[in-house]
Amino acid sequence: MTNRAKNTICLWFDRDAEEAARFYAALFPDSAVTAVHRAPGDFPSGASGDVLVVEFTVLGVPCMGLNGGPAFRHSEAFSFQVATVDQAETDRYWNAIVGNGGQESACGWCKDRWGISWQITPMALTEAINDPDRAAAKRAFDAMMTMSRIDIAAIEAARRG
Repeated sequence: MTNRAKNTICLWFDRDAEEAARFYAALFPDSAVTAVHRAPGDFPSGASGDVLVVEFTVLGVPCMGLNGGPAFRHSEAFSFQVATVDQAETDRYWNAIVGNGGQESACGWCKDRWGISWQITPMALTEAINDPDRAAAKRAFDAMMTMSRIDIAAIEAARRG
C-alpha cells in the first residue's frame, strides 16, 4: 500500500482528469502525476478499464481527479491560490492557464479549460494591500480591482502614489 496523505483535495472532472493532472504537473514545480487508476467495472459515466481516478500533486498539494461524469461543475467557490515571485512567473502561469483554453477573470483570477479557478497572486500584491500605510494599501487595492492579470509595476506605482 502506498503512503497516502490524510487529506487530499478531490476534484470532479467529466472525463479528462488525467489530461488536467498532466497539464498541472508540467506547468508547476513540485507537481507530478503519481498514479492512474482504472475502473474495475462499468460505472455511470464510463466503462471497465476507463481512467476513474488520478492521483497527483500541484505545488506539493496532494490532489485526486475523479472522472465522475457531467453531473457536477467547478465554481469559483474553490480555487488554487499560487503566490508568484515576479512578473515573469506571474505571466508564465497566467498565460499557460488562459492560453490553453482557459479564461481571464478579475483581480488575478482565471479559469483553466476544465473550469478550475486559479488565483495567480504576486507576493508584491499581497504585501502592497497589507501595507501598514492604509492609504498606500488602498491605492494598491484600487489598482488591483481594475486588473485581470496582475501587473506588479502598476501595483507598486499605485502603492507609492
